[in-house]
Amino acid sequence: MQAEGQDDAPRQARFAIPPLACDAHCHVFGPAERFPYAPSRRYTPEDRPKEVLAALHRKLGLQRAVIVQASCHGTDNRAMLDALHSDPDRYRGVAMIDDATTEVELREMKAAGVRGIRFNFIKALGGAPDMALFHRAADRARPLGWHMVMQLQGDGVTEMAEVIRALRMPVVIDHMGRVDPALGVEGPAFRRLLDLLGDDRIWVKLSGIERMTRAPFTEALPFARALLRAAPHRVLWGTDFPHPNLTTPVDEMELLNLIPDFAPTPEDRQRLLVDNPATLYGF
Repeated sequence: MQAEGQDDAPRQARFAIPPLACDAHCHVFGPAERFPYAPSRRYTPEDRPKEVLAALHRKLGLQRAVIVQASCHGTDNRAMLDALHSDPDRYRGVAMIDDATTEVELREMKAAGVRGIRFNFIKALGGAPDMALFHRAADRARPLGWHMVMQLQGDGVTEMAEVIRALRMPVVIDHMGRVDPALGVEGPAFRRLLDLLGDDRIWVKLSGIERMTRAPFTEALPFARALLRAAPHRVLWGTDFPHPNLTTPVDEMELLNLIPDFAPTPEDRQRLLVDNPATLYGF
């Protein structure tokens, strides 16, 4: 979101947003009085409930969204599910689960629009999960037709490559693997990410540009271009609103307006924003 005091004059997309365009990675936080944050959380965000998210999407001209459970809520998925129930035609979800999540809860989440589960492997957010739990969760999600979302960073892509290949389900890698842009597109982690995309079960989000570099974000664009070329039918895009753990304000319209820089044709943008998320999330 824009910082207080920034120019709040209306801004518009510099390209035609295709109908049914999807923000395939965003979050809802709280409100804490209804949906408390997890005691074990590594950060405490400001409340950003479903009403704030819906207002952002109206401003951006996006008609669909995938709401991803964030680590600050842990495996208490109620805030995410509340958002899904508010507009089941427009929203899908990605949950966080553990061994305490019941089979009844899994079925209820599927009915609500959950289509995947997510695990974080980033040290600053708690580091790698218990891998036995990870595999048990994958085994429970697979019969539901769900996919696995993995948040990795840089060398973590290389470290987890064989685990990713061995999973018998679709895998989505968040935020372009959060590779180090200083290493360029020939860096080993990014080359491994491109190699993984040779497997037609593996997807990647062309998001998190604001986590790789600062505005105007040009350093991150070659990575997004290379990923789109490598797997045009398995790339997704998202705002990552409300950008947890970033100290620099982010203008989501600026992020949206980067899309033509790596998805230059209307056909590219139709796949990225509409067709691909519809395929994976069942819109």
